[in-house]
Amino acid sequence: MARIVRFHETGGPEVLRLDQVPERDPGPGEVRLKVEAIGLNRAEVMLREGVYHERPIFPSRIGYEAAGVVDALGDGVTNVKQGDRVATVPSFALSQTRHGVYGESAVVPAEVALPYPASLSPIQGAAIWMQYLTAYGALVHYGHLGPGDVALITAASSSVGVAAIQIAKLFGAVVLASAGSDAKLEKARELGAVSTFNYSTHSLYEETMRLTDGRGVDIVIDSLAGDLMEQSVEALAKGGRFVNCGCTLGNWARVNVARMMSKESSVLGSVMGCKQELIESIRHVERGDLKAVVDRTFPLSKTREAVAYLADRRQFGKVVVVPDAHYPPEE
Repeated sequence: MARIVRFHETGGPEVLRLDQVPERDPGPGEVRLKVEAIGLNRAEVMLREGVYHERPIFPSRIGYEAAGVVDALGDGVTNVKQGDRVATVPSFALSQTRHGVYGESAVVPAEVALPYPASLSPIQGAAIWMQYLTAYGALVHYGHLGPGDVALITAASSSVGVAAIQIAKLFGAVVLASAGSDAKLEKARELGAVSTFNYSTHSLYEETMRLTDGRGVDIVIDSLAGDLMEQSVEALAKGGRFVNCGCTLGNWARVNVARMMSKESSVLGSVMGCKQELIESIRHVERGDLKAVVDRTFPLSKTREAVAYLADRRQFGKVVVVPDAHYPPEE
């Protein structure tokens, strides 16, 4: 038997239930993990609320990222063996409704179970995949980031924002960062942002132009959309690139097309990244160039509190849930 987190209807954190169920045997091409740590993502909040592109099938498992130990193999699995320490890598092969990882045990496709750097703890191993793959793809693949570029990270305290600050700095960019609280901005400066501002109290467009002496920025990495998207596109320099990888402030936005055209700017959408970008980003993590930033850990029995903390945007970096048997964590 294992305790897993499921929900039987859409809604707020209160719909999450900690159910005790028999452990599922892995099917062909699947592996089962003894879960040691779970990284939370906003996509899981959207799935639970019923506003994600993937529709839940009740009772629905939830969760993309976990680190653990392989304890059972399905037929045909050759890429891992029992006892391997692996993490689940978010991909389109991983369905939350079938393969959710919130719990003490999880069955996932073998193709998404990859070794994580031996220097990392399980908590760090569960906190490096979604955000670094997303930020790396947005900045490097779509944004064509280069040395000397000025990059604006609009949600600097999110796990993707934290990753983007580090990646942009690694590639030699000048990093501007915005967030919704002054305390988060202080942490963004500690991480490498040279200038910061609070988008809840200041105009994103006006502050960006002030900080760049009216020039604008070469690239915006945005996971907010909503009402701030128009200002973000306006804040681009001539030939600038706006790359969106999330819409936590709303799915809909308006853009001044004439201004976009006159600046010859690009407006792009990005969902995670490709396998090569995953390899490159994790190689930088292994070298110590990029670091997992974990804001807070919660025990599995307090998953509701953990997802509410994430949904309220109180974190700076990653929120991680740990099965009660492994809580409190050693680090």
